[in-house]
Amino acid sequence: MADEAGPATAAQGAPAEIRAAAGVVRVTVAQVAVSDDHGANRQTVLDAFKVADQVGSNLLVLPEYASAYDPRGVGPEHAEPLDGPFVTLLRARARKHGIAVIAGVTLPGSDGVRAANALVVVDGSGELAGVYRKVHLYDAFGYQESESLEPGPADADPVTLRLGGLTFGVLTCYDLRFPESARRLVDAGADVLVYPAAWVAGPLKADHWRTLLRARAIENTAVVIGVGMTGKSVIGCTLLAGPDGVVGLEMGEEEAYRTVDLDPAPLAAVRETNPSLANRRYRVVPTGA
Repeated sequence: MADEAGPATAAQGAPAEIRAAAGVVRVTVAQVAVSDDHGANRQTVLDAFKVADQVGSNLLVLPEYASAYDPRGVGPEHAEPLDGPFVTLLRARARKHGIAVIAGVTLPGSDGVRAANALVVVDGSGELAGVYRKVHLYDAFGYQESESLEPGPADADPVTLRLGGLTFGVLTCYDLRFPESARRLVDAGADVLVYPAAWVAGPLKADHWRTLLRARAIENTAVVIGVGMTGKSVIGCTLLAGPDGVVGLEMGEEEAYRTVDLDPAPLAAVRETNPSLANRRYRVVPTGA
């Protein structure tokens, strides 16, 4: 475990009461491997909460598909309802430690044939604060996610969570390639964009990941956190970019936890200097498809 400092981060090591007074949010990212063993993945959750609790974090972020992952594809065979063992554990641990959590899960689909790739957002009291169903399915680079998963509704309300002086908004993996999704979250008040991912390895894929995360940060003058799963067929490469695009945290392929403090003051300063959000002349309108 190590703390990393960088742009849009501050107050490393500061007592919780000082951070809280400044609106600073301490975030632990869990770059972990996930398997098709549901019980083992729940143990990973326990381990991650223990780490986050030890450093006094306000928010823990786990990758996409944190409840179960198979490199060959994830579908209904790995789906659990919101009152199933995985989300129940997230809520219990969030309540116990007073730590909010964002994690990828596979939920039963609406048609009984396919599942839904989703993120759950649980607040520090253990309440389910939001569920985001992945809008853009990974039908690219030789994969066909839509064969076993159904897309979320494009016109669903954005999912955000207010912590300290910041609002966090969530999207998933392949959504990163669609800038309008990020802009819609920023329009809903998001200061920090969180992308849990199982970013599949391949030619140029790590470069795309890094470039797109920085681009979403710069164009939205937002902090962007991409939390990658590590292990077979995926790249890891968790990264945090500040609202100026400067990388404040970057990890390799290893399984590890890192903790950062996000301070709203540098974010506000960048938005004052670079008021591109205020200067825009177009808005994002979901198609509903």
